[in-house]
Amino acid sequence: MVVKRELVGLLEKNILLFAKLSERINRGLIDFGEYSRQQVQFLVHLYIAGRTRLKDLAAREFLPAPNLCAAFRKMERDGLVLRVVDENDRRNTWYSVTEHGADVAKRFIEMFRSAIATLFKDIDKIDEEILIKAFKSVNEILMKMELKNA
Repeated sequence: MVVKRELVGLLEKNILLFAKLSERINRGLIDFGEYSRQQVQFLVHLYIAGRTRLKDLAAREFLPAPNLCAAFRKMERDGLVLRVVDENDRRNTWYSVTEHGADVAKRFIEMFRSAIATLFKDIDKIDEEILIKAFKSVNEILMKMELKNA
């Protein structure tokens, strides 16, 4: 099956636009404080994913496991992440967020949501409804694709 060029072009444009919006959010609307943007990203992803093996999270993040491990070592020292070696298979290391890490992740998720709301605070109600309907459709299609490829 050949994908229509129009679909590819629109998706490309949207990805670039979302990247620009993401940069606006990350640069001007979120205060990362003592944490790096990458640490926050990893922490939030781990919080959402729940207890997971390093190699699985590294695959989802498209990063080499040693790079992710180095970032997690610092977060472990800061009390954000808990590392547990699997007693049944010592090759596996499990990571999860600590209570403090969950609090930090929740705080950044709320900041992110607030930043998105700020970006769209002046949107016309009709445009808002159109976007909501479009995003629902896109989400449904992407979830079908995800399930099909799982």
